[in-house]
Amino acid sequence: MDPSLSVLLKQADALHQKSFSTVVSFERAIFFSWGCTIGDCAFCYMSTQPADKPPRETKRSTESILAEFVLAKHLGWDIGFFTGGIGVLTPDEIESLLKAATEIAGEKVWLSVGPVPKILLQKYLPYIKGVVGSTETINPLLHKKVCPSKPLEPYEKMFTTSRELGLARAMTFIVGLGETRDDLDLLKKFISTHDITKIHIYGLIPQKGTPYEHAPIPTAEEQAWWIAQLRIAFPMLDIQCGIWEDRVERVSLLLQAGANSISKFKAIKLFGSAKARQIEQEVVKAGRTFRGSLTVLPTVDWDAKIDQLTVSQEMKEKMKKKLELYLKEMMQGSQSLTEE
Repeated sequence: MDPSLSVLLKQADALHQKSFSTVVSFERAIFFSWGCTIGDCAFCYMSTQPADKPPRETKRSTESILAEFVLAKHLGWDIGFFTGGIGVLTPDEIESLLKAATEIAGEKVWLSVGPVPKILLQKYLPYIKGVVGSTETINPLLHKKVCPSKPLEPYEKMFTTSRELGLARAMTFIVGLGETRDDLDLLKKFISTHDITKIHIYGLIPQKGTPYEHAPIPTAEEQAWWIAQLRIAFPMLDIQCGIWEDRVERVSLLLQAGANSISKFKAIKLFGSAKARQIEQEVVKAGRTFRGSLTVLPTVDWDAKIDQLTVSQEMKEKMKKKLELYLKEMMQGSQSLTEE
């Protein structure tokens, strides 16, 4: 490791220890669709959806979405945010799902559905704690190239409105799109200007069929550098680090760089796997404590939990069937872990 980075990490880790507890959570972003009406962000898998497939046909079923909220609640996972393709759901559909989601979670959730106008933010107020701007990159020239139909200005307007309404503000930032270390001041200025309290720092995941398909994966040190710099600049900023199944070995480094939580891991598909176990071990390696589990299913009367909800009986039955499928898949992973 570069000696200068080592010094940076020590400073960032010390600030984290001073400002936060040692507890680390896994954050699950819950998607409502796999398509988007914009569909031209240069890095995004949603841009690879068939052009003749209407975005609304990429919606997940309501029961699958709500069943996933139930899983997250009882596995001790945090909800990173509720999200999906821009323009896929109507405002009434979003409101209905938010209402059910907050009942399950027992708290308001973060919302990431593109730039939301004031009238809709007011509509969602009973159910959301804050808004997440999928800003991705702050360099203006790079942003126009990467997200040609998703300019920053509408997000900035949403941040201003959300502040007026008492909502928190979060943003996303992807290391590996082309931002350089010279752009750090732009990012820090953006965070300060909009009083951002949380940032999701991801590493580029090259998606087949996109302009970034053959782009290099950012190193652990590159991702850690951005996290450490922001921890030092903003000691109380909530920093969430995104990883992928091929990057679990970097978790301890990113936590030592000052990250608070982890996301992006395929927690249901890979539940109980060696990769999941390694994440929990990496948390311990960083001197932290992992809340919840990626490897052990809790003893829960799942049907009873669903029966307590105020959704229709028909929806409850659909949720139970969907949850049963999720749990079956996850139990297979847990059994594999036991046999190793």
